[in-house]
Amino acid sequence: MRKLNVLLLAALLVVGVFVPAALAQDEKITITVLHYFDLTAPGSEREIEEIWHEFSRRHPNIIVEREDLFLEAFHQKVEAYAAADRLPDVVFMWPGGRSTSLHTQHLVKDLTPLLGEDAKYFNPAVLAPQAAGYLAELPQTMTSSHALYVNVPLLESLGLSIPETYEELVAMVPVIKGAGLDVILMGATDDWVIQSCLFSMIVGRLVGDEKLNQIIAGEAKFTDPEFVGALEFYAQMYKDGVLDRKIMNINYSEVNGLFASGRAPFMIDGDWKTANFLTDVTTGEALIPVDEQPNFKMTIFPAIPGEIVHKSSSGVVGTGFGMSSKIPDGSAKEAAAWELIKWLQGPEAQKLRLETAGTIPSRIDVTSDQLEPLVNERIRYYEDIEVYTAVLDNVLEGEVYLPLNVGLQEIGLGLATPMEVAERVQEALEAWRAKK
Repeated sequence: MRKLNVLLLAALLVVGVFVPAALAQDEKITITVLHYFDLTAPGSEREIEEIWHEFSRRHPNIIVEREDLFLEAFHQKVEAYAAADRLPDVVFMWPGGRSTSLHTQHLVKDLTPLLGEDAKYFNPAVLAPQAAGYLAELPQTMTSSHALYVNVPLLESLGLSIPETYEELVAMVPVIKGAGLDVILMGATDDWVIQSCLFSMIVGRLVGDEKLNQIIAGEAKFTDPEFVGALEFYAQMYKDGVLDRKIMNINYSEVNGLFASGRAPFMIDGDWKTANFLTDVTTGEALIPVDEQPNFKMTIFPAIPGEIVHKSSSGVVGTGFGMSSKIPDGSAKEAAAWELIKWLQGPEAQKLRLETAGTIPSRIDVTSDQLEPLVNERIRYYEDIEVYTAVLDNVLEGEVYLPLNVGLQEIGLGLATPMEVAERVQEALEAWRAKK
């Protein structure tokens, strides 16, 4: 009897160790989710049905309460939740930048122990430590925050071709404007767009990551000639007519239709913008129909005078989902939240995003033979990039890049000089460093 009691006690101890880490069949667990999601994007209904609803069908014991927000509304809600110490169980995140506080304040867990042997299914580059030195979110892609989109037939109708140097682009301005067209479109009402999709690339070319890291570390300054020179080149783009201040009046969604309809031969945005031109499976319609998509190309910005880095684009490990650090380790809730994150970055979900949004998978086991031409063009575009440089709002704190974002708009509107903006950003950096 004594031996039997010992065996029973041992069995209970084993159950006590392992049961909380797994989900019992009849146990109901509620997981709250904050998702960055454009409900108007092509393929959004398919994602809801084939990813979110399918997860619920496969896991009836996990109740998912999802909140969908987009652009600034999302970021404001994250900050509100964080300030109130009420972060959802699973939250959409960036590897730094707008999610820096979630990383540095350890509001989300290190996912490496949970990932375990499944790491072999992911490109090793996407599993690198993030803003706080650990894997806070499981990325769904690698991304280039800058791409030059080109309407090739429109350009050729003007007797022009894709420029290889900035000087060639400037020479096109009179011809393009003479035809009543804009030169380069951007949806820059939101102040992050110019910084992330254009200026980060300029800084990469003219300043370089080494100098940028010295500035961040306090070993150099934003007011040094290299960074001021990058701001001056950006200001010159308006003087040359390459950019027009009207881009600050075009919202981020409106630019899609303008470019698709031939308002300009060029558009600057992140590589993710391809998703907005693809076929919406629920309507069968696309801003750029499939048979017209081969007319559009993606490439890097032409060579800039004085650049020290060539054929580069600003890039960063992609977004993904993190898990609240308030969830107890080894608990049934942790197991449920991880089951959801694994599903959201699993092969079926990544294949769907590849087909509907052209999102380049972070997994190495995802392919598809149902890709529209623009998706294949996005994949080909990566062959043009020889060097990836930093995206500024990924490596700078919000207190530092927000004055830069506003300053870039002010330069475009003629309300501030490059040096004034550089001085403001340097002051913001020193103020942030003083609080550390």
